[in-house]
Amino acid sequence: MKVVGAVLFIAAAVLPFITATPYIISILTSAFIYIVLAMGLNVVVGYAGLLDLGYIAFMAVGAYTSGILTTTFGLSMLETLPFVVIACIIAGVIIGGPTLRLRSDYLAIVTLGFGEIIRITANNLKITGGPSGVHGIPTWSFFGWSFSDGLNLFGIHFNSKVLFYYFVLFVGIGLAVVAVSRLGRGKMGRAWKSVRDDEDVSEAMGINGYTTKLMAYIIGAVWGGFAGTLMAGHLSAISPNSFLFLYSALVLMAVVLGGMGSTPGVIIGALFVSLAPEFLREFSEWRFLLFGVLLVVAMIFRPKGIWPANAVLPFLKKREIPQIPPTAAVSVVGVLDDGTEDDDGDAWVDADADAGADAGKEGKR
Repeated sequence: MKVVGAVLFIAAAVLPFITATPYIISILTSAFIYIVLAMGLNVVVGYAGLLDLGYIAFMAVGAYTSGILTTTFGLSMLETLPFVVIACIIAGVIIGGPTLRLRSDYLAIVTLGFGEIIRITANNLKITGGPSGVHGIPTWSFFGWSFSDGLNLFGIHFNSKVLFYYFVLFVGIGLAVVAVSRLGRGKMGRAWKSVRDDEDVSEAMGINGYTTKLMAYIIGAVWGGFAGTLMAGHLSAISPNSFLFLYSALVLMAVVLGGMGSTPGVIIGALFVSLAPEFLREFSEWRFLLFGVLLVVAMIFRPKGIWPANAVLPFLKKREIPQIPPTAAVSVVGVLDDGTEDDDGDAWVDADADAGADAGKEGKR
């Protein structure tokens, strides 16, 4: 997995030198933001087993928080990150607190409702710009230097779109992959998977199921808000239509299609969901039908996902060490107690001697 990931990462880093058209860079940047968003949902759905149909709400919280703070209060995108984290934690507690006591379909329906509540609220508040949304959101900047200024490095000029592409690639995806993978392999990740597999048994073993699920929900909310901040800086404008239920379904589709609980699978699923409609754009109104057919075919042949959790590709499997048969594992040399060897060298026990010994023991008693 590490080899495949390294190859794909290097290919993505080299791509702007091969083809750096604004359209391709913009599409790939959006796809990378989808990866960050899907990684957060993977914590909720893949690790903790919580079906969330309104996950796009946290992306909206992050995008609107950074958008309002930059356009109204003059903060930079970097300075808005602490406020985005706080806002997403509060939103995660408010939404997850009462709903995570529910299970199965009830939880999914309630999260769907909260996702729509966030969007409708943003559509009716003055501070969020109402239906028009927030416009003129500045791109990312660091200590007075902005991506819009461009950068000359080793005689190569990088424009703002390419710089933001690399920022999302190295900071967004890199941070998401490392953090989520560490969480999944750590103590908290094992608790999530335990609750996912059997909450009642986990409770009996001392794991607080409600607190564990709430922690997964909050961490997923923070990642969703971070993805929203990236999207706001990428598009420079957001509106309630940017957070329709369709996008929640697409992100959930990326997690399920790639493989729930699988980091490489989620990356592949997010790339497929975000890039496939663009490749099918030449088919005009038929592209969404073809996109749906591709998804159905993929799930038929790969019901557990393109890259399920704990799966290893055939060409990456380690060579198995041949097992020694049990009969050949030990070579008996010599004679056992009260035993002898036959002509083939196999040891056997004298049954009559054993019987006599047992009778002698009984007589002494």
